[in-house]
Amino acid sequence: MMAAKADPVDILRTLIRCPSVTPEEGGALACLEALLGAAGFVVHRVKLTGPDTPDVENLYARFGTKGPNLCFAGHTDVVPPGDLTHWRFPPFEGAIHGGLIYGRGAVDMKGGVAAFIAAGLDFANAHGKAGDGALPGSISFLITGDEEGPAINGTEKLLRWLADRDERIDHCVLGEPSSRATLGDMVKIGRRGSLSGTLTVHGKQGHVGYPHLAENPIPGMVKLLAALTAEPLDSGTAHFQASNLEVVSVDVGNPAFNVIPAEARARFNIRFNDLWTPATLSAEIERRLNAAAGNSVRFSPAFEARSSDSFLTAPGEFVDLVTQSITATTGRTPELSTTGGTSDARFIKDYCPVVEFGLVGTTMHAVDESTPVDEVEALTRIYAGIIERYFAAFGR
Repeated sequence: MMAAKADPVDILRTLIRCPSVTPEEGGALACLEALLGAAGFVVHRVKLTGPDTPDVENLYARFGTKGPNLCFAGHTDVVPPGDLTHWRFPPFEGAIHGGLIYGRGAVDMKGGVAAFIAAGLDFANAHGKAGDGALPGSISFLITGDEEGPAINGTEKLLRWLADRDERIDHCVLGEPSSRATLGDMVKIGRRGSLSGTLTVHGKQGHVGYPHLAENPIPGMVKLLAALTAEPLDSGTAHFQASNLEVVSVDVGNPAFNVIPAEARARFNIRFNDLWTPATLSAEIERRLNAAAGNSVRFSPAFEARSSDSFLTAPGEFVDLVTQSITATTGRTPELSTTGGTSDARFIKDYCPVVEFGLVGTTMHAVDESTPVDEVEALTRIYAGIIERYFAAFGR
């Protein structure tokens, strides 16, 4: 008698009821540990630490011992729900109404986790009695509790922990909510890089009535910011949109009307494509600033150490089998995209090819975050199809 299929909706509701606001585990990983352990997965709970950052609980589970190892990655931590009185249903209840599952993390990304866990449990149930030697490979889950926070004691360190144990991941599907308007309309095959910086223009504080005795940094700041944004950084590439620089704050810290400030500071972030690296982009920013400043503006730029490179998982057999599974379930041919912000794929890509595919992300981080029940079930079928196609293509 065949075992009953895993219920992704039930798993999702259980996860939503775990108040796992970063960095709290909230019971979510304990729930997954119990489910996976009972199905024959070898489960590791790994607490990772770092100076001046909260300790974070993470999980790695694997079914099978030989390669290839197909990994599904994600996170169970969520952003705070905000004012609870604004929610239609309590954010940690997992209410179902009108065909929707409501709750913090329903979309980002406990829904994706529930779907790939259900698909993995079904794989284990189908192969568990056949013996490891009969398995076409291994399936694993890499789940962090730190993605919505500083992302220091989560996926990046967990991958290093795996590498230190000689644990190899061959390909990875990250279950972030990649779909844009309808399930299956977009797959992320890469991401732009991110570089943040602070520009300080130096002046001399003084009285506004005696400007000749002071040096106002604000006109210089206006001049330099104009130079940074006057010309586009590039016009994009085959798989990436154009790089963009956004000024996110300008501040002089001056509450007085009769004081010329000593300094002006601006913060900016650049999302860049594969024409740049953090080093070459930093050099271009400094070149533009120097050209605009001449001998009249005194300034100093500083770039944040935690930048990330752009990356691309080139279209090919792995990407094809993901898109084929999506099309088989939804009838849609997904767009292959590198748009959006950063994700933990920026760490995974250093270890294996990675793509991102998950639910529609329109309500993520919002009040009344929700996802359709039927889309969670459809996503589970897509992940199951990816597993089947993967081992048909890469199984040994």
